[in-house]
Amino acid sequence: MISFEGEQLGVVPIKKALELAEEAGYDLVEVAPEANPPVCKIIDFGKFKYEKEKKAKFSRKKQKVSELKELKMRPKIDEHDYQVKLKSAIRFLEDGDRVKFTIRFRGREAAYVDKGVLLLQKIADDLNELSKIEQEIKNEGRNLTMTIAPKK
Repeated sequence: MISFEGEQLGVVPIKKALELAEEAGYDLVEVAPEANPPVCKIIDFGKFKYEKEKKAKFSRKKQKVSELKELKMRPKIDEHDYQVKLKSAIRFLEDGDRVKFTIRFRGREAAYVDKGVLLLQKIADDLNELSKIEQEIKNEGRNLTMTIAPKK
């Protein structure tokens, strides 16, 4: 058992522990039930619960949820437009987000899927040191997709 001030009182029977807690005007809380014998502490339970909630809320606030950002392009993309998309992808990766590249084929472009595959391979090569491929190049109808994730 541990007192309100934090000093150890040793092994105390339950009845005596409850009496000591009632004398101090606080609650008897079991803080380590798996220990042998279980460890109890005299504390203000409301304050204890409030601080525990506050810690949990703070740790949730620190977590970053990874989003999936999508960048769409066509197989005949110009070099400058490609560089703009690449800079956006780099920014997303640095923020910790995953990036899905989609290449759309319209009309007769669908006959040149190999150009789209080469474009996605070029993207993977350009972003090699920042990211790893999460989903390989995949053909979905008139679209080619590839997903990359930031390296830890």
